[in-house]
Amino acid sequence: MFRINKQLSLCALALTLSANVFAQTANAETASPKDSELETSSQAKRNNDIQLSFLRRQVDQNMSVGRAISSIAGHYPQEVVSVVDLALDYYPDKYREIIFAAISAQPSSTEEIVKLAIEKEVSSCPNIVQLAIKAEPTYVDFVVQAAAVATPDELDEIVRVAVLTQPDAADSIVQTLSQEHPNKLVEIMTTAINTVPFVGEYVVDALLAVFPNRAQTVVETAVRESVEQREQVMKILSTAQHAGVDNAKLKGYALAAGLSEDDFNSAITIR
Repeated sequence: MFRINKQLSLCALALTLSANVFAQTANAETASPKDSELETSSQAKRNNDIQLSFLRRQVDQNMSVGRAISSIAGHYPQEVVSVVDLALDYYPDKYREIIFAAISAQPSSTEEIVKLAIEKEVSSCPNIVQLAIKAEPTYVDFVVQAAAVATPDELDEIVRVAVLTQPDAADSIVQTLSQEHPNKLVEIMTTAINTVPFVGEYVVDALLAVFPNRAQTVVETAVRESVEQREQVMKILSTAQHAGVDNAKLKGYALAAGLSEDDFNSAITIR
């Protein structure tokens, strides 16, 4: 009986929304611009009320807003963002459950959901970033990109939390954010390497692939931030060499960053 009621509720939502869309289209074809605008606004409110009523029924039936979101996303993926919008307004204390369930069920909407959560200030931006990455680690690039656009002043903390939450994706995180914010490349690199030191070589490899003309900045920053960890410096220099950085230039970058000539010579293979 529960399953039947659930299916009937889902069908009712689909039919109601479809009917409203049809009516809205028909009215728009015959109404004046002003009337059409008022009708659109009125229709949006009706759809909002329908979705809210449906969401509440789903929560009552599922005993959990997270399960309700998952159910709706599974049947109507195109509605997940608007439903999350309502859910965050009416169940703000359940934001963790809502965001996690929505992204897990519909990863392709990750970027929109993150933007929405940040705009509604249901929690701090770094907290939302961490939650979203845990919900769907493979969409980490979309998460950090959305967060950085929404709150550019928190870029440093976004990098720190993202790399700490998903260190295996540090190279991708740094590459994505550096391409979006090239003037912040040094700050992004510095934060990532200081947060998880072993990612230095991967970060260098990723950045040299997209910023070959900024090899000096990339290598010097990586070496300088890792200079106390000799093994990491060796790996960074070796990575840069294999990426095609000229030995003479590489040596200059390394020495400028504080590395000794002996350490440099032991780090690379002379070609």
